[in-house]
Amino acid sequence: MKYANSTVPFLKFTRSIQSVLLFLVVILVFSCQKKVPEKKITAVDFETEAFAPFVEPNFPFITTSMDGRELGEGFPADNISARVLALQLGNEAYACFDTDMLRWTVAWTGAFMPMVTMAQISYDDFYNKGNQIPKIAGDPKVATGSYPGWSSGKPLFSDPRTPSPHPQSPAWGAIPAEIGRYEGIYTLGEQAVIAYSVGETRIHELPGSLKQEEMTAFTRHFEVAPTEDSLFLVVAEVAGADRVEQGENTLLIHRKGEITGLGLPPGHSGVRLAVFDDRYLVAKIAPHAEAIEFGLLVWKGAPEQLPAFEAATAEFKGKMPAYDQGGPAYWTEAVLTQGHVSPDTAAFVTDRLTLPVPNPWKRNVRLVDIGFFDATKAALVTFEGDVWIMDGIEANLERLSWSRFASGLYEPQSLEIVDGAIYVYGKDGITRLHDLNGDGVADWYENFSNAMAQSIETREWASSMVADPDGGFYVAKFGALDMGPETSSPKSLMGFRSASHHDGSVLKVSADGRSVTPFATGFRGPYLGIHPEEGWLTGSDQQGHYMPSTPIMLIRKGDYYGVPATAHRDPIPETAPPIAWIPHSQDRSGVGQVWVTSSEMGPLNGQLLHLSYGRPGLFQVKIDSGSTVVQGGVNVIPGSYPAPTMKGKVNPGDGLVYYTGFSLWGHNSETLSALHRLRYTGKDNFMPRDYKVREGGIVLRFDQELDPAAAQDIAAYQVKRWNYQRTQKYGSGHYKLDGTVGEENLPVLEAVLSDDRKAVFLIVPQITEVMQMEVGYALKTKAGVSWSDKVWMTVNEVVRPNLLAEGFSDVSEADLNQEYDASLLADAAGEEADAVRGKELFMNYGCIACHAVEGSGEGKIGPNVNGLYGSERTFTDGTTASADEDYLRESIVDPGAKVVQGREGEMPSFLGVLSENDITSIILYFKTLN
Repeated sequence: MKYANSTVPFLKFTRSIQSVLLFLVVILVFSCQKKVPEKKITAVDFETEAFAPFVEPNFPFITTSMDGRELGEGFPADNISARVLALQLGNEAYACFDTDMLRWTVAWTGAFMPMVTMAQISYDDFYNKGNQIPKIAGDPKVATGSYPGWSSGKPLFSDPRTPSPHPQSPAWGAIPAEIGRYEGIYTLGEQAVIAYSVGETRIHELPGSLKQEEMTAFTRHFEVAPTEDSLFLVVAEVAGADRVEQGENTLLIHRKGEITGLGLPPGHSGVRLAVFDDRYLVAKIAPHAEAIEFGLLVWKGAPEQLPAFEAATAEFKGKMPAYDQGGPAYWTEAVLTQGHVSPDTAAFVTDRLTLPVPNPWKRNVRLVDIGFFDATKAALVTFEGDVWIMDGIEANLERLSWSRFASGLYEPQSLEIVDGAIYVYGKDGITRLHDLNGDGVADWYENFSNAMAQSIETREWASSMVADPDGGFYVAKFGALDMGPETSSPKSLMGFRSASHHDGSVLKVSADGRSVTPFATGFRGPYLGIHPEEGWLTGSDQQGHYMPSTPIMLIRKGDYYGVPATAHRDPIPETAPPIAWIPHSQDRSGVGQVWVTSSEMGPLNGQLLHLSYGRPGLFQVKIDSGSTVVQGGVNVIPGSYPAPTMKGKVNPGDGLVYYTGFSLWGHNSETLSALHRLRYTGKDNFMPRDYKVREGGIVLRFDQELDPAAAQDIAAYQVKRWNYQRTQKYGSGHYKLDGTVGEENLPVLEAVLSDDRKAVFLIVPQITEVMQMEVGYALKTKAGVSWSDKVWMTVNEVVRPNLLAEGFSDVSEADLNQEYDASLLADAAGEEADAVRGKELFMNYGCIACHAVEGSGEGKIGPNVNGLYGSERTFTDGTTASADEDYLRESIVDPGAKVVQGREGEMPSFLGVLSENDITSIILYFKTLN
């Protein structure tokens, strides 16, 4: 008997037992191990972070401007571009593609370009505002002038755009779409494919470079759709040629011992090279029924490099990649942060959503706008041109996941999400971002619209974009403020330079992005808000020249808002009144607005909010629905605002307001950038529910019943009013109604409590139209809670009160016409002048935001006041003076009279705002700082 296989069943059984035991051991080991907690960032300290360079080596482009007017002899002198894709082509070779003109502005080798735009220079030097106009840093090789790079029918060597009304200023904006249009850029690792149309013909271009020994050539590989027209591409312009030479596959321009060459690799019968006027190197593409591909090489160098160029031309075999399939993801990691939920200590509190700093790319994150996909997911854009996706938004903010989505955009300040697509608005226009392969990173940067003209003037910001619920967008553009580096634009009016024909305007962008129409003009620096259901368009403007203070505006088609330099029409119409003015002491820099279309914000449901950069903080805006002329007022929403508040949105899930911003100019902020959530807790709200000015008095309405004694005490109220003057000076002082300097104090003759005890009617005589009315009050609820506050209103029309409807059944017509002692209107003498009071005034009026008391004054737009008194001052006109009492007094009431060198002259007048005693007190305070 043989038992050769008798042990097999037993061995199988033994192995099964061993497998089970091994499985149990593994389970036991893993169950005994502690779960490794996720690493989450809980706080950000920008000051201690070391950020990587602005330009990332593996990303193929940034969008910027380029001044190529001083490249040197032989290059075109008329060569300036407001919008270019600055491309990294490898081999230390670079090119700028002008998206307005479809041309290569310049191609060069060596160093890239200095990072000098405002976003770049302040990227890691946060308060550096010494920006410059971008120029190349290396050795220029080829360039073209200010004319279209492409055309059909014949080549164009002149600018077809509408000339500027200012003879010394160039034309700005995109060429007419019938000539050509930039369509966007695809990213494919370190490569990029540029898409544009010439007439009706779609073209894709893959730019690159190649190097053979000491010769570096720029390569341009094209895919051209079928066309019935002859197309012309101007590749280079060389002025002052010695001679032109035609090679087998090359065109050569000889000039002063150097050669500029254009090469056409063999095998492209439908393409030929030509030179026009012994100056322009041109490629002509014949009509063709099928799509074609071809390449060009362009080079400049010494004659001894010519054989290498000719060989490279003969050997070049380009291939268009599958650009519409998407490229590899540039950023694959997610950054986790944990937010901070504030305790419910007041009716409204601010929760912090922690930013992704630090991150694997050592990238700065200066947020400027936010949009929501849904309740838990949002997109955010930074001033440096990055788009981030944030996921995991919940009540406790426990786990926020941040990932990078896009980069390379030009100083964007707005982001909208429409039908799930991200739209970003910057100086490069409106870009629609696409993730073609679903890897979480954009790889098709579509030009939705560049129809709004943009100049190279650095302060012509692309400031605001809001989505029109009926389709398309509204965009706002700053006027070209006379600040920063001077370029090609002459002075327009005081405080402005001539720039594009759209500066200082609000424009309506069509639903397809192909056209824009002027909607309203006459702005200095507008920002927008819109009701997402009704389409009501609102805005604010920047105090400065011709803009006496911060306005809140209901913007209507055809409106003009008072800045003649940006009227863009003749004759200039009457100035439209704002809803309300906000005093400089409360908001010296207004930004966006948010309509609270939510049922989760308590007393703010349905209200309009205004965001202040300079304060920083949020205001509630009240629109007087009882007047036939737009008017209303504002009040501060109490809260903690550690960073500038610029843009915000309502989350469609939790119904709360999320807002963000970053710091650069003068402000009262504690940190560089932040993202916050304004949350209603359900606690008692002490902000006014409503307020309005009526003939005979003022209505203040609250949520709580008021203590009758406190409410009817006329000493609890202070009412004053003043006008502003709209002039070429920066801002405005305060003026009485008769035009003299100062403010008028108005008497409260009686305070009448409403029938429901939740409102008071202040009987105030001589109510009339006025730009600014301030009402301060100190009240107490029936439950015994005391508080004080102020509201600021604008009276554009005096409306008769309907006191019965307002709930004041005890007020009669006779009560509104009481006799009063006119001496009650006299101004109080004020407190005695002293340094302590001067310090209080300096702090209370927000002067500390622009003027440092100690330290270097980094980040401040005004001079340091420590050591100011008695110092020698040098002014922009070259004159000097000692900072004595007379100089300081003049600087406070007329700051534009003498502007210190290196400053922009951005201080408003305090004439009529501060009394003589106030000014003396501030000077006494300055004396203590020596």
